[in-house]
Amino acid sequence: MHLEGSCHCGKVKFSVESAEPVPFMRCYCSICRKTAGAGGYAINLGAVTRSMKVTGKHHLGIYRARIANDGGKGTRTSSARRYFCSHCGSALWVWDPTWPELVHPHAGAIDTPLPTPPENVHCLVGSKAPWVKVEGGPHDPRFDNYPDLSLAQWHESKGLVSQPPEAKRSGSPK
Repeated sequence: MHLEGSCHCGKVKFSVESAEPVPFMRCYCSICRKTAGAGGYAINLGAVTRSMKVTGKHHLGIYRARIANDGGKGTRTSSARRYFCSHCGSALWVWDPTWPELVHPHAGAIDTPLPTPPENVHCLVGSKAPWVKVEGGPHDPRFDNYPDLSLAQWHESKGLVSQPPEAKRSGSPK
């Protein structure tokens, strides 16, 4: 599915091809909550990095979160890059060099009408803020950490995947 997105002030616009455009997974971790989740969570989509086109790149800022090390001694810098508009502060997408072929646009930055999810998956509920109520359907899956299914696997399990045109033409990313 072809997705168009932008920041609130319009200085940054982007497009991307996505085989996983259904906004289903709500992340309650402190990083997502504080950088993109006014409701106490953020929703990221999956897309193909090489299909991304951006205008207004000089208005982009990048944030790399500090994360506590396992064992509680010190912190490390996250490999994930969280892109935002340096003028209006809109959270736009996340890219991590660990998975360079993927980019994760924030559903809230997408201007294209998105499909309605058949359910919401709630991840990192174990780190949600105390004031956040986990809403959704009574049978929505909830995980204290990450679920075992990836964005792609969830879409496949629900019969919601369509390969983006960019991936069909170019084969798998290098």
